[in-house]
Amino acid sequence: MTAAIYTGRARLKTMLLEKTLLGGLATYTNEIENYPGFPEGTTGQGLMQLFEQQAKKFNVKIKLAEVKEVDLEGETKVVKTFRTDYHAKAVIIATGGKPRLTGAKGEEKFLFGKGISFCATCDAAYYTGKEVMVVGSGDAAIEEAIFLTKFASKVYISVIHEEGIMDANKVAQEQALKNEKIHFIWNTMVDEFVGEETLETVILKNIKTGERLPVRVDGCFLFIGYEPDTAIFRGILDMNERGYILTDEMMQTNIPGVFAAGDVREKILRQVATAVGDGAVAGFMAERYIAETDYFNSEFRDVRGPQLVFCYDPTDACCRSWMPIIEDLVKRHPQIKLSKIDVYKSKSLAERLGAKGEPCVVLMQDGAIAQVLSLEGLSPGIVEERIKTLSA
Repeated sequence: MTAAIYTGRARLKTMLLEKTLLGGLATYTNEIENYPGFPEGTTGQGLMQLFEQQAKKFNVKIKLAEVKEVDLEGETKVVKTFRTDYHAKAVIIATGGKPRLTGAKGEEKFLFGKGISFCATCDAAYYTGKEVMVVGSGDAAIEEAIFLTKFASKVYISVIHEEGIMDANKVAQEQALKNEKIHFIWNTMVDEFVGEETLETVILKNIKTGERLPVRVDGCFLFIGYEPDTAIFRGILDMNERGYILTDEMMQTNIPGVFAAGDVREKILRQVATAVGDGAVAGFMAERYIAETDYFNSEFRDVRGPQLVFCYDPTDACCRSWMPIIEDLVKRHPQIKLSKIDVYKSKSLAERLGAKGEPCVVLMQDGAIAQVLSLEGLSPGIVEERIKTLSA
């Protein structure tokens, strides 16, 4: 949504495709206390509603649809849903992640409203006065377990670590340990989910002794991490071994015009604040890419006849000395169109001409690159000779 706000504000025709819920996993967070601007904290759902309002303010078109396939090569990208193919000049991928499953026996049977949940904010009220289990020991697991105690009569927490060891922040740990409704079960992992129509028992396994411990519960909440939602991009975009998309600091993927932002990319911290930062950069870079592409087409690719492009660095003395020489050479050959690219400011534009961002002279004919001449060892005579060849 942040990326859409940026591109919408830049007056780009922007469409935001969302499979389920605007804001994704952030909407499931009951309390957000570390997002700047909210000293008293806020809810994930409330914050995402504000994001949505702001996006709509900048004429972002929001479409609830699942993307089934993409064709990202070429200047025009194609994003396909089950009903419509959308064509775009740039694509920003912010598909986030999905909750990781335990892989325990019987798990699939109790997904989707039959006892296993991934959102305490969404489902806590249903378990009022009942007993539930939380699996995990990170921030989400401990914080959501604390929230569940407002409704459930007892909350078990299965932790794989030794007694007293958790992965959550210290404040959450202290609150959980003091909460009388919370009961920790250390050194355990889920071995099996058991029940008839709905979940009735979670069987834990002690990782040290191998002992199986059945715990009767009315529901189980899994908070054991997330997996990136990148299946449709495999074999298209560069990813790490865990499936996270690789980008540079400008959110650029290995395909020009395709950017990735938020939890879907390889990064050290996945929070609302870092997602917003990614989205801002991605939106800015998408706008820049589109503007640069339009300029490149009009000034270079669509030009008919011979053209000389001087890629120069204004901070380089050699480039400054070459500038009047180039201008004088072109004056003697008026049939040649002269263009200049400041590689200090627009390195990527020069790279599109095969210049690799370095100062050079590029000769073109009818929008196609004829030759790239490095300034090293180059003389005015050689440039004029090549110009004559090009004109012929």
